[in-house]
Amino acid sequence: MNIAFFLLPKNDVVSVTLDSTLRQTLERMEFHRYTAVPILGRDGEYVGTVTEGDLLWFMKNSDGKVNFETASKFHLRDVPLKMDIRPVSIDADMEDLINLAKVQNFVPVVDDMGRFIGIVRRSQIIEYCEKFVTRNVSVPKA
Repeated sequence: MNIAFFLLPKNDVVSVTLDSTLRQTLERMEFHRYTAVPILGRDGEYVGTVTEGDLLWFMKNSDGKVNFETASKFHLRDVPLKMDIRPVSIDADMEDLINLAKVQNFVPVVDDMGRFIGIVRRSQIIEYCEKFVTRNVSVPKA
């Protein structure tokens, strides 16, 4: 199976850039009800994924300098990312995709130049696999 079959294209993915402010990032995440979003560089390359936890820990460890009122003065490039959400290449095999999806809610997908082209949601993989599991499992008689 080709990874492209599962791909939610970049145009349909909520993302932020390193130049986004903390406030912009928080507001986008709140509006879309996401707990994590991909970060893109100036040339469209995948940089990482920021989580709610990253933003909260950054605010907590700022000694009061960062709060919701001052969040528009700080950029995402200043926020350390706690989790390493690794991407896969569009050429990767399903095993690589599934192994990452075990520990990530979504898997970023990049082209051969490292540019972000979309994501694969873990739920899509589970739904696909469910079809095979339910088709091949017979219910034991009581």
